[in-house]
Amino acid sequence: MKALQVITLVGLLAMTVYNYIAPDAIGFQEPSLARILFWHLPCAILTLVFIVLIAVFGVLYLVKRDLKWDSWLGAGVEMGAVMGAVTMATGIVFSKAQWQLWWQWDPRQTSFLMVLFLFAVGLVLRGGFSDEKQRAAVSSAYSVLTLLPAFFLILVFPRLPQVLQNSVHPTTTVQQGSMDEYYRGGVLGSLLFLSIAVLHCFLLRAKAARLDIMVNNRHGLENGDGQHPTPTGVVRPVALSEER
Repeated sequence: MKALQVITLVGLLAMTVYNYIAPDAIGFQEPSLARILFWHLPCAILTLVFIVLIAVFGVLYLVKRDLKWDSWLGAGVEMGAVMGAVTMATGIVFSKAQWQLWWQWDPRQTSFLMVLFLFAVGLVLRGGFSDEKQRAAVSSAYSVLTLLPAFFLILVFPRLPQVLQNSVHPTTTVQQGSMDEYYRGGVLGSLLFLSIAVLHCFLLRAKAARLDIMVNNRHGLENGDGQHPTPTGVVRPVALSEER
């Protein structure tokens, strides 16, 4: 785990330096701010990865009914929401720099906002149940049901011909290989090291969730079945028979 932390730190520092040495992008209203693509695109990719992962964890819980899969699912929902929020934030900043509008109801922006709403509902569902098994069942079912809508909103809807005609988002830039080698290298490097950093955070969050489950189960054994009652400090008199 320490080696992973070192690799993550070194990689992110290297990409921070790369942000300064990469040349400005040609053809943008603010060429220097095009570097935001180094983080915007990798975060969007990781958001999609977590959408798939939480659906997989949801299926595994529904099949095996093991709460360890719910701990992975919960960590995935949280990390996916964070990656989605960063994607949206960087996109809004880029929109302001490129088109002088924080928000312009572009189909791409709007569809990704709906994906964020899906994550928000998932977080609310997880916080709405005190019973671990109920929370796991509902959250697992929701994660599976939202897989196809999220895929449609991210991968299909923005690429429909009629949508592309009305969108100013540079969706085809990556598909057509329009980025130069500096920006391709920056995106790939950021994706690599950001993935390592996010994986590290994901593993830590899942581990913390499993520890919470263990603590709650132990507490239930000590207080719920009467085998290990918690001392109350109350002394009750006990009648003793007299010896003759």
